[in-house]
Amino acid sequence: MNWNARLADAIVLIHLAFVGFVVFGQLVILGGLLLKKPWARNIGFRITHLVCIGIVAIEGMLNVECPLTVWERKLRVEAGEMLDEAPFIPRLANRILFYPDVPHEYFEWGHIGFGALVFMTFLLWPPRLPQKTKLDDLSSSSPSLR
Repeated sequence: MNWNARLADAIVLIHLAFVGFVVFGQLVILGGLLLKKPWARNIGFRITHLVCIGIVAIEGMLNVECPLTVWERKLRVEAGEMLDEAPFIPRLANRILFYPDVPHEYFEWGHIGFGALVFMTFLLWPPRLPQKTKLDDLSSSSPSLR
């Protein structure tokens, strides 16, 4: 078994999961805001989401190739494996992530634009800290049993 090839397969799947989190996370946030769901303003989720797309947008602004892409490509070269020789799922993940016929600049602008959308959503509908419930108030004000 070629461990470099399998590691490259794992990296492309992690890359796809990251992209899925960013894209579908934004859809979930917008849907939750539209439906006035309190979880749509969850501070941990929203900050994590903003940081993830922020990294991608900054890479686009600086014209830096994604480190996951670079690492996967390097491992495939070291493994002596062409992408066409990879198992089905990693090949599919690559086809979802990369479009060789599309100019690279389109992806850069897309990353920057999507980052701006996430940032504007963050500013217009900011996350909120968890609010105390009535049970929290009752448990903190009741005397402890000894």
